Amino acid sequence: MPTNIEIKAVVHDWERTCQKAEALSDAPLEILHQEDTFFNGSMGRLKLRQFSSQHGELIAYHREDVAGAKASHYLITKTIEPEVLRQVLAKAGEGVGTVRKQRHLYLQGQTRIHLDK
Repeated sequence: MPTNIEIKAVVHDWERTCQKAEALSDAPLEILHQEDTFFNGSMGRLKLRQFSSQHGELIAYHREDVAGAKASHYLITKTIEPEVLRQVLAKAGEGVGTVRKQRHLYLQGQTRIHLDK
């Protein structure tokens, strides 16, 4: 199962943080529009990430609820019917909530820097 290390933080100065991330980045800024719907999972977390009506990902992952850096073990499968998949998952279990965000993605080597609005 692939693993990444996550560090989450509150940004108090958006513009300054974006400038610092851009200075570190090896690639141009990419802006992604995402809608994440979370579902109860018996063995971890489950979310459906929709990028558009024909592009999404189902992500199963396990991450400890602790402060600071933490490992996230995950599996991802792509879908061309994210809305239908969301409906199927909603029938199978209770959805927890939905988050709509604009993600600013910066890349530095293998490190992904996500700044979300």
